[in-house]
Amino acid sequence: MTGIVDYNAGNIKSVERALESLNIKYIRSKNPKDFKDCDRLIFPGVGEAAYAMEQLNSSGLADFLREWVNSKKPLLGICLGSQIIFDYSEESDTKCLGFIPGKIRHFSNLWQNSELKVPHMGWNNISYTNGGCPLFKGVAENSDFYFVHSYVIQPQDESVIKGVCEYGIKVPSCVQKENIYAFQFHPEKSGVAGLTLLKNYCTGTISTNGEIVC
Repeated sequence: MTGIVDYNAGNIKSVERALESLNIKYIRSKNPKDFKDCDRLIFPGVGEAAYAMEQLNSSGLADFLREWVNSKKPLLGICLGSQIIFDYSEESDTKCLGFIPGKIRHFSNLWQNSELKVPHMGWNNISYTNGGCPLFKGVAENSDFYFVHSYVIQPQDESVIKGVCEYGIKVPSCVQKENIYAFQFHPEKSGVAGLTLLKNYCTGTISTNGEIVC
């Protein structure tokens, strides 16, 4: 079963609707104990990094997620959830979960010269890098996905970047490190391509190291 982590960071309903359209069984909860029958988690979110970390730390979900990741169970971060799995965010100078080494930086601190607007909002196509990600099975390269973000994932190890789009710079859009997956875009708002990714994650076979095999 798939668990949806609810930490008062929004965007839960659209993820629920997407899973319901796919006939995926799921449970949504703020309580770690409710995920005892789950074999994979979705970690969505929109909003501000410091507030999200405050919610995770105060609820005990931060420690639960650390145990989950260390036990080699699959975790999928979406949007804000894709960012705060890293070490640090420039947004409000926030220490994050630290599951993957790296920082989250504002577009303005990465662009050399750009008149593009922030946030990066709307549809953008993704090209695959470093062999792509198993979750892209059945999704053509350069498919469009829906983005809304002002901060950019900057992993310490660039080999974990599995997909990028262009927005003034190459923007890491899909990241995978073993059992940890992250989408900067919103698959639940990205039509058939996005639903395919969610279906692959929720129905794929889990290997011994927590990776999804599609």
